[in-house]
Amino acid sequence: MYSALDEKNQLDWALWKPYLGGGTEAYTTYIWPGLENTLKAAALAMIIALPLGAVLGIARLSDHVWVRVPAAIVVEFFRAIPVLVLMIFGLALYAQYTDVSSDDRPLYAVVTGLVLYNASVLAEIVRAGILALPKGQSEAALAIGMRKNQVMRLILLPQAVTAMLPAIVSQLVVIVKDTALGGAVLTFPELLASASTMSGYYGANTIASFTVVAVIYIVINFSLTSFASWLEGRLRRRKKSTGAVLGVQDTTDIGGAAGTGTAA
Repeated sequence: MYSALDEKNQLDWALWKPYLGGGTEAYTTYIWPGLENTLKAAALAMIIALPLGAVLGIARLSDHVWVRVPAAIVVEFFRAIPVLVLMIFGLALYAQYTDVSSDDRPLYAVVTGLVLYNASVLAEIVRAGILALPKGQSEAALAIGMRKNQVMRLILLPQAVTAMLPAIVSQLVVIVKDTALGGAVLTFPELLASASTMSGYYGANTIASFTVVAVIYIVINFSLTSFASWLEGRLRRRKKSTGAVLGVQDTTDIGGAAGTGTAA
């Protein structure tokens, strides 16, 4: 591979100099604005999709049919549609039925598509994480008088979060990478789109431009997964360090507080 690149003169210093030669023009003019748009779209999608996915996942576990069935329909519908189709649909929707400016529509469409698809996937992650917990915990909590919403909020979710973290972070990585679809189809000026612009401006250094962008994606996603691993380990250590033994009086107090709907 090295020899093939060398034969095509793709390793010449002139092609890599804009990125490695100490100059900042390529970064300030192309890379940083594209990275800023990528992070903005990904952050907005994460902030909206995470709580929405949690709500939909919990709703799918509801005992009420009028809650469970609509949530299941929403999740299965948007999970079955490619995220690119959702982005294109969002762009057309904002163009025809809203007053969003043409400059902002690509960002809105990208965020909308990412939220609808990833919230549905996260809902299944949340549902699977809760269902994976031993049923005895729910039964024990209900036996001492806790309400179902208290069982979910105080018993199940805190334990499920640790187990779900790797899958959730994997989905966040997908969100970051899927912003590139907006640049390829919707003219959203994100990081990958900046690589094409840079390549054309500096002339015939496509490999160099895309290599720099690929390294930036690797750094971002590796940072996300590293943070998730650190957080997961911290949560597991905290659970082990708080394994206090409850006495009879403590159990009675918890049961009494749950029965009256108050937190201990």
